[in-house]
Amino acid sequence: MTIREDSKLVVTGFGDRKRRSHELSDQRLWRSAPAEVARLLRPGLSEVADQVIKEITVRIPEYSRPSDEIYIRAIRLAVDEALRQFVDRIENPSTPWEPDVFRTIGRGEANEGRNLDPLQTAMRLGARVAWRRLTEHAERLGLTPQHLYDLGEAIFVYLDQLADAAAEGFDEARARAAGEIERRRRRLMDLLLSQPAASPDAIADLAKTAGWRLPKTVAGVALDPHSRGYRAPSLPPDVLSGLDRPGPCLIVPDPNGPGQAQTLEAGLRGWKAAVGPAVPLAAAATSLRWAREALDLHRRGVLTEERGVLRCSDHMATLIVFKDEELVSALTEVRLAPLAHLRPSQQDRLAETLLAWLRHGRGAGEVAARLHVHPQTVRYRLRQLEELYGDQLSDPDIRFELEIVLRARQSVSSGTA
Repeated sequence: MTIREDSKLVVTGFGDRKRRSHELSDQRLWRSAPAEVARLLRPGLSEVADQVIKEITVRIPEYSRPSDEIYIRAIRLAVDEALRQFVDRIENPSTPWEPDVFRTIGRGEANEGRNLDPLQTAMRLGARVAWRRLTEHAERLGLTPQHLYDLGEAIFVYLDQLADAAAEGFDEARARAAGEIERRRRRLMDLLLSQPAASPDAIADLAKTAGWRLPKTVAGVALDPHSRGYRAPSLPPDVLSGLDRPGPCLIVPDPNGPGQAQTLEAGLRGWKAAVGPAVPLAAAATSLRWAREALDLHRRGVLTEERGVLRCSDHMATLIVFKDEELVSALTEVRLAPLAHLRPSQQDRLAETLLAWLRHGRGAGEVAARLHVHPQTVRYRLRQLEELYGDQLSDPDIRFELEIVLRARQSVSSGTA
């Protein structure tokens, strides 16, 4: 392997770490140069560090902070430590590798919101300066061409170690940050669903630290826990997820926004779910409560949805009717009392005809078309209903109550069919 080839591996991302991991423990490269070379290099390390820092701060915009003394000291510490450990390894190839400083650097890059590209560029610049220094002083240091070859290769192997340590710190910081964000979002969901509702200021403050933009409206989404066998929902990052809650749920921001309905349908494919109505942020708990009631009615067969996700906005009348089932039952007993003495099959036929008549007008032809029966059959049934109800069918309030109880009866019958 030539130095040019090894350099190429660094430029293209430090190569495949797993494939070359054995090189990190190979002491042959470090044993090539005489140990006294380390003694000769140490007095010049400060000058080399100055050159490295100058290259880094001039050529990498992310590290150009001449007025930030704390930042400059951090760069100095990293460069000094990298050079010290490299020289120590030349003097004693069995010197333990101390990665903590470079893990800290990786964590710092993550906390600064950067990726590792600027750091890798800085490492390459540092390697270039160090290599140039070695070649310029090779004769004074007593280095043969073979020494230079091995030390050049050692520089790039050493860079892999630095990069690995920085990457470990970077990944650790990113994982910790992601975990903290997730904890804050869970707490935010608790606040949004709390009763009584949390103060707007508390919600706004927590939303800011959780990286969640406050929407104008939200919708609660109730998920059937028996759907856990399916894949996890694949949803946008701004959807708050409570899959681990006793009643698994989501909070979707701006549910009526462009493409939101399609995104939700696709993300919840395979799940039984109900979407509550869009409400102001402070009413998130109310939207979720409606969604849970809709999901319960769906389990009972009262509400059905062929398209996938059940939407409360498509079934508001039924949800209102079933909001107080005891009250609806009491009203049913009163308003359907004229049918009570009939056989169940007769009750069903007359109830179906009366509901169609109330919903679609009083023409026998239109009612017959809705029920798929002969108009004469409808006329016969309507005469029966007039005999049973008398003047009650002329009262608008009674007709309204009749439609409520008949719709409820129809929903229940459909769910138990």
